Amino acid sequence: MNTATAVEILAARSTTTTSVGIIGYIIIGGIAGWLASKFMGTDKQMGIVLNVVVGVIGAFLGGFLLSFAFDTASGGWFFTFLTALLGSVILLFIVKKVRS
Repeated sequence: MNTATAVEILAARSTTTTSVGIIGYIIIGGIAGWLASKFMGTDKQMGIVLNVVVGVIGAFLGGFLLSFAFDTASGGWFFTFLTALLGSVILLFIVKKVRS
């Protein structure tokens, strides 16, 4: 299997599209980013804007990773929140390891 075939398989298999929408991602991302920063102990360094950014990027990261095992597109609000929370924790973990 060459690299182009692997990329095509990953792109076709993974999706981060849900029915939540952009405003939903911002709201859910803000809450998930804030909770993840509390959980990871980085809340003192982060403001509300960075919490939202971490939550939205975490939602995409978690959606990408979980799409290999679950149907993330039809999960709804609660599953999107859990996905965003998991992705945010993973993102903050990676950032903490890189900064240390």
